[in-house]
Amino acid sequence: MRVTTLASGSKGNCTYVEGASGALLIDAGLSARDITTRLTAAGGRLDLIRAILVTHEHVDHVRGVVPLARKLHVPIIASGGTLSEVLRCRGSRPGLSTTLCKTSELYHVEEFTIRPFSTSHDALEPYGFCVSDGKARFGCCTDTGMLTPEMIEQLRICDMVMLESNHCPNMLAGGPYPPALKRRIRSKRGHLSNQAAAEGVRALGRDVPIIELSHLSEINNTPAKARASARGGLGLFADEVDLIIALQHEISPTRLF
Repeated sequence: MRVTTLASGSKGNCTYVEGASGALLIDAGLSARDITTRLTAAGGRLDLIRAILVTHEHVDHVRGVVPLARKLHVPIIASGGTLSEVLRCRGSRPGLSTTLCKTSELYHVEEFTIRPFSTSHDALEPYGFCVSDGKARFGCCTDTGMLTPEMIEQLRICDMVMLESNHCPNMLAGGPYPPALKRRIRSKRGHLSNQAAAEGVRALGRDVPIIELSHLSEINNTPAKARASARGGLGLFADEVDLIIALQHEISPTRLF
Protein backbone atom coordinates (compact mmCIF):
# COMPACT_ATOMS: atom_id res chain seq x y z
CA MET A 1 0.00 0.00 0.00
CA ARG A 2 1.11 3.54 -0.80
CA VAL A 3 -0.22 6.55 1.15
CA THR A 4 0.38 10.22 0.36
CA THR A 5 -1.36 13.12 2.08
CA LEU A 6 -1.77 15.87 -0.51
CA ALA A 7 -2.94 18.50 1.99
CA SER A 8 -3.98 18.64 5.63
CA GLY A 9 -5.40 21.61 7.55
CA SER A 10 -8.31 24.01 7.82
CA LYS A 11 -7.93 25.14 4.17
CA GLY A 12 -8.29 21.66 2.67
CA ASN A 13 -7.66 17.95 3.23
CA CYS A 14 -6.99 15.09 0.83
CA THR A 15 -5.16 11.76 1.16
CA TYR A 16 -4.33 9.33 -1.66
CA VAL A 17 -4.27 5.59 -0.91
CA GLU A 18 -2.96 3.30 -3.65
CA GLY A 19 -3.07 -0.48 -3.76
CA ALA A 20 -1.85 -3.02 -6.30
CA SER A 21 -4.35 -2.13 -9.02
CA GLY A 22 -6.46 0.79 -7.81
CA ALA A 23 -6.57 3.77 -5.47
CA LEU A 24 -8.90 5.72 -3.20
CA LEU A 25 -9.08 9.32 -2.05
CA ILE A 26 -10.00 10.13 1.51
CA ASP A 27 -11.62 13.58 1.44
CA ALA A 28 -11.39 16.08 -1.41
CA GLY A 29 -11.18 19.41 0.39
CA LEU A 30 -9.18 21.23 -2.29
CA SER A 31 -10.48 22.18 -5.72
CA ALA A 32 -10.49 19.37 -8.26
CA ARG A 33 -7.76 21.21 -10.16
CA ASP A 34 -5.52 21.55 -7.09
CA ILE A 35 -6.00 17.88 -6.19
CA THR A 36 -5.07 16.86 -9.73
CA THR A 37 -1.97 19.07 -9.66
CA ARG A 38 -0.77 17.80 -6.30
CA LEU A 39 -1.53 14.18 -7.11
CA THR A 40 0.49 14.39 -10.31
CA ALA A 41 3.37 16.04 -8.43
CA ALA A 42 3.29 13.23 -5.88
CA GLY A 43 3.45 10.53 -8.56
CA GLY A 44 -0.12 9.35 -8.05
CA ARG A 45 -2.58 8.49 -10.81
CA LEU A 46 -6.08 9.85 -11.28
CA ASP A 47 -7.02 6.92 -13.52
CA LEU A 48 -6.47 4.49 -10.62
CA ILE A 49 -8.97 6.18 -8.28
CA ARG A 50 -12.01 3.98 -7.72
CA ALA A 51 -13.90 5.94 -5.02
CA ILE A 52 -13.73 9.01 -2.78
CA LEU A 53 -14.31 8.43 0.93
CA VAL A 54 -15.60 11.48 2.81
CA THR A 55 -15.16 11.84 6.57
CA HIS A 56 -17.70 14.68 7.02
CA GLU A 57 -19.34 17.55 5.19
CA HIS A 58 -17.22 20.56 6.24
CA VAL A 59 -15.93 22.48 3.25
CA ASP A 60 -12.25 21.77 3.94
CA HIS A 61 -13.07 18.10 3.31
CA VAL A 62 -15.57 18.32 0.43
CA ARG A 63 -14.69 21.39 -1.68
CA GLY A 64 -13.74 19.34 -4.73
CA VAL A 65 -15.60 16.11 -4.10
CA VAL A 66 -18.57 16.51 -6.45
CA PRO A 67 -16.72 17.77 -9.55
CA LEU A 68 -13.93 15.24 -9.03
CA ALA A 69 -16.32 12.31 -8.55
CA ARG A 70 -18.20 13.30 -11.72
CA LYS A 71 -15.00 13.75 -13.69
CA LEU A 72 -13.62 10.37 -12.65
CA HIS A 73 -17.01 8.56 -12.69
CA VAL A 74 -16.40 7.15 -9.21
CA PRO A 75 -18.73 6.94 -6.19
CA ILE A 76 -18.65 9.15 -3.12
CA ILE A 77 -18.71 6.90 -0.05
CA ALA A 78 -19.84 8.46 3.24
CA SER A 79 -22.36 8.29 6.06
CA GLY A 80 -25.99 9.16 5.46
CA GLY A 81 -25.63 12.44 7.32
CA THR A 82 -22.54 13.44 5.38
CA LEU A 83 -24.04 12.52 2.01
CA SER A 84 -27.25 14.43 2.69
CA GLU A 85 -25.30 17.61 3.47
CA VAL A 86 -22.90 17.19 0.56
CA LEU A 87 -25.79 16.80 -1.87
CA ARG A 88 -27.74 19.67 -0.29
CA CYS A 89 -24.84 22.13 -0.32
CA ARG A 90 -22.85 20.92 -3.34
CA GLY A 91 -25.72 19.72 -5.48
CA SER A 92 -26.80 16.33 -6.80
CA ARG A 93 -25.86 16.37 -10.47
CA PRO A 94 -26.37 13.90 -13.33
CA GLY A 95 -23.77 11.17 -13.33
CA LEU A 96 -23.01 11.47 -9.60
CA SER A 97 -22.82 8.12 -7.80
CA THR A 98 -23.03 7.78 -4.01
CA THR A 99 -22.74 4.91 -1.54
CA LEU A 100 -24.12 5.24 1.97
CA CYS A 101 -21.99 3.44 4.53
CA LYS A 102 -22.58 2.44 8.16
CA THR A 103 -20.17 1.65 10.96
CA SER A 104 -21.57 -1.85 11.40
CA GLU A 105 -20.68 -2.94 7.86
CA LEU A 106 -17.64 -3.56 5.65
CA TYR A 107 -17.45 -2.16 2.11
CA HIS A 108 -15.45 -3.47 -0.82
CA VAL A 109 -14.04 -1.43 -3.70
CA GLU A 110 -11.96 -3.73 -5.91
CA GLU A 111 -9.04 -4.89 -3.72
CA PHE A 112 -9.90 -2.52 -0.85
CA THR A 113 -11.92 -3.38 2.23
CA ILE A 114 -13.24 -0.28 3.99
CA ARG A 115 -14.36 -0.18 7.61
CA PRO A 116 -15.96 3.10 8.74
CA PHE A 117 -16.02 4.11 12.41
CA SER A 118 -17.67 6.99 14.24
CA THR A 119 -15.70 10.06 15.27
CA SER A 120 -16.72 12.97 17.53
CA HIS A 121 -17.02 16.24 15.62
CA ASP A 122 -19.60 18.98 15.13
CA ALA A 123 -20.84 17.51 11.88
CA LEU A 124 -23.98 15.50 11.10
CA GLU A 125 -22.50 11.99 11.08
CA PRO A 126 -18.68 12.08 10.95
CA TYR A 127 -16.63 8.98 10.26
CA GLY A 128 -13.05 7.83 10.21
CA PHE A 129 -11.98 5.00 7.94
CA CYS A 130 -9.72 1.98 8.05
CA VAL A 131 -8.70 0.77 4.60
CA SER A 132 -7.08 -2.59 3.85
CA ASP A 133 -5.79 -3.99 0.58
CA GLY A 134 -5.49 -7.49 2.04
CA LYS A 135 -1.82 -7.02 2.92
CA ALA A 136 -1.64 -3.68 4.71
CA ARG A 137 -4.05 -1.43 6.61
CA PHE A 138 -4.31 2.36 6.83
CA GLY A 139 -6.39 4.22 9.43
CA CYS A 140 -7.62 7.81 9.04
CA CYS A 141 -8.87 9.57 12.18
CA THR A 142 -9.09 13.32 11.67
CA ASP A 143 -11.44 16.03 12.98
CA THR A 144 -12.48 14.54 16.29
CA GLY A 145 -12.72 16.11 19.73
CA MET A 146 -11.91 12.90 21.56
CA LEU A 147 -10.63 9.38 21.07
CA THR A 148 -12.85 6.55 22.23
CA PRO A 149 -11.77 2.99 23.05
CA GLU A 150 -13.56 1.88 19.89
CA MET A 151 -11.47 4.24 17.75
CA ILE A 152 -8.24 3.07 19.35
CA GLU A 153 -9.27 -0.55 18.86
CA GLN A 154 -9.66 0.04 15.11
CA LEU A 155 -6.48 2.09 14.73
CA ARG A 156 -4.06 -0.05 16.71
CA ILE A 157 -4.25 -2.90 14.18
CA CYS A 158 -3.19 -0.60 11.34
CA ASP A 159 0.22 -0.39 9.69
CA MET A 160 -0.14 3.39 9.35
CA VAL A 161 -2.44 5.83 11.14
CA MET A 162 -3.32 9.42 10.33
CA LEU A 163 -4.25 11.08 13.63
CA GLU A 164 -5.33 14.66 14.23
CA SER A 165 -3.05 16.87 16.37
CA ASN A 166 -4.81 20.18 15.86
CA HIS A 167 -3.75 22.68 18.51
CA CYS A 168 -1.53 23.62 21.42
CA PRO A 169 -3.90 24.55 24.29
CA ASN A 170 -1.69 27.45 25.39
CA MET A 171 -1.50 28.89 21.90
CA LEU A 172 -5.25 28.50 21.48
CA ALA A 173 -5.98 30.19 24.84
CA GLY A 174 -3.72 33.14 24.06
CA GLY A 175 -4.54 33.35 20.38
CA PRO A 176 -6.80 35.65 18.35
CA TYR A 177 -9.87 33.42 18.04
CA PRO A 178 -13.12 34.61 19.68
CA PRO A 179 -14.17 32.79 22.90
CA ALA A 180 -16.98 30.85 21.21
CA LEU A 181 -14.63 29.40 18.60
CA LYS A 182 -12.07 28.50 21.26
CA ARG A 183 -14.78 26.63 23.21
CA ARG A 184 -15.83 24.81 20.05
CA ILE A 185 -12.27 23.69 19.27
CA ARG A 186 -11.66 22.52 22.86
CA SER A 187 -14.96 20.63 23.09
CA LYS A 188 -15.43 16.88 22.74
CA ARG A 189 -16.96 17.58 19.33
CA GLY A 190 -14.12 19.85 18.25
CA HIS A 191 -10.48 19.00 17.57
CA LEU A 192 -7.77 17.03 19.35
CA SER A 193 -5.09 19.01 21.15
CA ASN A 194 -1.46 17.97 20.93
CA GLN A 195 -1.78 16.47 24.41
CA ALA A 196 -4.87 14.48 23.48
CA ALA A 197 -3.15 13.25 20.33
CA ALA A 198 -0.13 12.25 22.42
CA GLU A 199 -2.41 10.16 24.64
CA GLY A 200 -3.75 8.48 21.52
CA VAL A 201 -0.23 7.85 20.25
CA ARG A 202 0.66 6.37 23.64
CA ALA A 203 -2.34 4.02 23.39
CA LEU A 204 -1.21 2.91 19.94
CA GLY A 205 2.32 2.45 21.28
CA ARG A 206 4.61 0.25 19.24
CA ASP A 207 1.67 -1.49 17.52
CA VAL A 208 1.57 1.10 14.70
CA PRO A 209 4.93 1.63 12.96
CA ILE A 210 3.92 4.77 10.98
CA ILE A 211 1.94 7.67 12.49
CA GLU A 212 1.07 10.84 10.60
CA LEU A 213 -0.04 13.86 12.65
CA SER A 214 -2.66 15.80 10.71
CA HIS A 215 -4.91 18.87 10.63
CA LEU A 216 -2.42 21.11 12.47
CA SER A 217 -3.75 24.62 13.02
CA GLU A 218 -1.62 27.27 11.33
CA ILE A 219 -2.66 29.74 14.05
CA ASN A 220 -2.72 27.62 17.21
CA ASN A 221 0.02 25.08 16.65
CA THR A 222 3.46 24.47 15.18
CA PRO A 223 4.92 21.29 13.67
CA ALA A 224 7.65 21.33 16.32
CA LYS A 225 5.13 21.42 19.17
CA ALA A 226 2.99 18.64 17.66
CA ARG A 227 6.02 16.44 17.05
CA ALA A 228 7.49 16.99 20.52
CA SER A 229 4.18 16.18 22.18
CA ALA A 230 3.71 12.99 20.15
CA ARG A 231 7.27 11.85 20.83
CA GLY A 232 6.61 12.40 24.53
CA GLY A 233 3.53 10.21 24.22
CA LEU A 234 5.55 7.47 22.53
CA GLY A 235 8.13 7.55 25.32
CA LEU A 236 10.54 4.64 24.99
CA PHE A 237 9.06 3.74 21.59
CA ALA A 238 9.76 7.18 20.04
CA ASP A 239 12.65 5.91 17.95
CA GLU A 240 10.71 2.87 16.76
CA VAL A 241 7.87 4.81 15.13
CA ASP A 242 8.08 6.72 11.84
CA LEU A 243 6.45 10.02 12.83
CA ILE A 244 5.25 12.26 9.97
CA ILE A 245 3.78 15.78 10.10
CA ALA A 246 1.13 16.49 7.45
CA LEU A 247 1.00 20.15 6.45
CA GLN A 248 -1.42 22.42 4.61
CA HIS A 249 0.82 23.68 1.84
CA GLU A 250 3.17 20.73 1.32
CA ILE A 251 2.67 17.21 0.02
CA SER A 252 3.59 14.72 2.74
CA PRO A 253 6.31 12.13 2.09
CA THR A 254 4.83 8.99 0.54
CA ARG A 255 4.93 5.90 2.70
CA LEU A 256 5.00 2.37 1.26
CA PHE A 257 4.10 -0.53 3.54
